[in-house]
Amino acid sequence: MEWVMAEETRNGTLVQEFILEGFPVAEHLRILFFLLHLLAYLASLMGNMLIITITCVDHRLQTPMYFFLSSFSFVECCFITTAIPQLLTILLSGRQKISFGACFSQAFVYLVLGATVFFLMAVLSLDRFLAICKPLHYPTIMSPRMCFLLVTVCLFLGFLFMASPVVMLSQSFYCGPNIIPHFFCDFGPLANLSCSETRSIEMLFFTLAIIVLFASFLIAIFAYSNIVVTIVRLPSARERQRAFSTCSSHLIVLSLMYGSCAFIYLKPKQRSRVDSNREAALVNTVVTPLLNPVIYTLRNKQVHQALRDALSRLQLHRYQRRKAPFL
Repeated sequence: MEWVMAEETRNGTLVQEFILEGFPVAEHLRILFFLLHLLAYLASLMGNMLIITITCVDHRLQTPMYFFLSSFSFVECCFITTAIPQLLTILLSGRQKISFGACFSQAFVYLVLGATVFFLMAVLSLDRFLAICKPLHYPTIMSPRMCFLLVTVCLFLGFLFMASPVVMLSQSFYCGPNIIPHFFCDFGPLANLSCSETRSIEMLFFTLAIIVLFASFLIAIFAYSNIVVTIVRLPSARERQRAFSTCSSHLIVLSLMYGSCAFIYLKPKQRSRVDSNREAALVNTVVTPLLNPVIYTLRNKQVHQALRDALSRLQLHRYQRRKAPFL
């Protein structure tokens, strides 16, 4: 038996699959929790897909800001889809098994897309800064080529920062237990289950997480502080109030995202407070994706007008189709 165990150890990890525990929800509340999270997930998808569709259809919205917002919406749809379907399955059916490879693939995609979201938020902040504080230079700086380059750089940086620690952690030894106290495979719970010494990997991840969060956070703070200074100088009190209302709603989303991610990831040792990370992760995967379409776009008058025009065209098209057989 010892010889067989030694052979298995030499050949690689003993754990071939993990069990996702999800949330400790009472049996009679499972359906209610499932419906609530399903509605939130569908609303997030519909809101973000609406932004992408209306930006592509309406030529008035084909501007740098809406290009960044539609890119942000697409990445966010992919981001929440890596985790929320798993949560819904657990709420409906209980604990779920996931293979070793699928678990690390999920962690990899989730973290890469998550880092990309933060870089895109920084780009959105810079875009607003240039549009409000440097309006004369804005069209020249934010050319279509520059917009595409910025989105590509965000994706590349997300991959660059998150790929190494996840790949390194996947090479560590897992001998059991294999129960993950979470609703998806995240870096912290996986580091907690490793039987190898993962301190150097955790420190690498901690350092990279600090760079991602603080770099994008400082860019956002720089942009919005300059925007506030510009707003204060506006002559009209009504314009100031409207601008402050928009900025404050943006800052609420930023504080929710940065606060929850700082709570989850900015710990040198990922083994601490693993259980409490589940609740904080819900903020990133359920709450902010639900708020983002409303705050960033659907409160915008240009989007309201584009939606009204799209509905008018749809009604006209239906009317013409009904009338056609009688002509």
